[in-house]
Amino acid sequence: MRPGTGRNSPYLCFMDPLISRRALNRATLERQHLLRRTDRTVIEVVEQLGGLQAQTPHTWYTGLWSRIAGFDPAAAGELLLSRELVRIALQRSTIHLVSARDCLAMRPLLQPVTERGTRTTFGKRLAGVDLDELAAAGRALLEERPMTFADLGRALAERWPDTDPHALGQGVRCFVPLVQVPPRGVWGRSGPVAHTSAESWIGYEVPPMTPAELVRRYLAAFGPASVQDAQTWSGLTRLGEVFESMDLLRFRDENGRVLYDLPDAPRPGEDVPAPVRLMYDFDNLFLSYADRSRAISDTGAAALQGFMGTNVVPRAILVDGFTAGDWTVTRAKGVSTLNLHQWEPIKAIEEAEEEGLRLLQFLAPGDRHEIAVLDGPSKT
Repeated sequence: MRPGTGRNSPYLCFMDPLISRRALNRATLERQHLLRRTDRTVIEVVEQLGGLQAQTPHTWYTGLWSRIAGFDPAAAGELLLSRELVRIALQRSTIHLVSARDCLAMRPLLQPVTERGTRTTFGKRLAGVDLDELAAAGRALLEERPMTFADLGRALAERWPDTDPHALGQGVRCFVPLVQVPPRGVWGRSGPVAHTSAESWIGYEVPPMTPAELVRRYLAAFGPASVQDAQTWSGLTRLGEVFESMDLLRFRDENGRVLYDLPDAPRPGEDVPAPVRLMYDFDNLFLSYADRSRAISDTGAAALQGFMGTNVVPRAILVDGFTAGDWTVTRAKGVSTLNLHQWEPIKAIEEAEEEGLRLLQFLAPGDRHEIAVLDGPSKT
């Protein structure tokens, strides 16, 4: 074999079929249920998406509303109460909404991600603490009763009085899979950010997911995608050898990157219409790629730079499949107003207003509803 022509060679990508940016966009929207709302159940959709990022208690409900026909947020909240859905640190060590099955299957595989971040941030503050002993002590406390990290840290400090209580609590979070217990996250309700172990909360066992299974789940929800994209989504490293061990199709994008996909995955044509969608703030559509250009327009990328260094995470408006603005809701005297902030002129503005009124009916059914169209990103 000539040098530079092996299976992993970058030169080989030019032998792979080209897939355009718009075709990537449509493939992703199809798998994300954003070309049309699906009739599948909440559990089925959450599992098919590999979970939804959900560190905010309630905004992820909008993510499901955008994807599921006739979505009932109260019924979704009941799935948290029945322990069929849970919120737990998984991909990128961020809180995700996942099924109980996926929680138990994914967490062992993603453990190195949480451990790497914890050791980097809190390693020095946990010096001298036996981490196995810390995990056992924390698990016992949390399985006796759910606790906030502040309460957990104070309780652990009685045993390790010379160690930062916050670091102690985070050490337990690292080594014990912890779910946030309801009513936190339940639609229309609130509660403290209290935790217990996933095993005690769910009450049954599931075999750990293999790296190949995780890659397959990722591609089913986000493909075609690169190795770097999958690593961005999961937080894991060295997935290249996993991709290469699987029976996958290969493409190249307009920048020459190698992309992989499942042979039987849907890849609709680039001219398939894409409706306006109002996305929630931490939607994985925007967080699960090293190269986010398949959904973020050039204008959108420039607008998002303006949010860097702020506490504002925009809720994007998708027009023809790409970011064209963001939206906010203001409420005053029984009137809820959906503000459509244009990053560029929205040609489908009437469609955006209609979708906005439907969203207001979902978010604030008892209010009077109005739409305002504004120029420029929301924080300006």
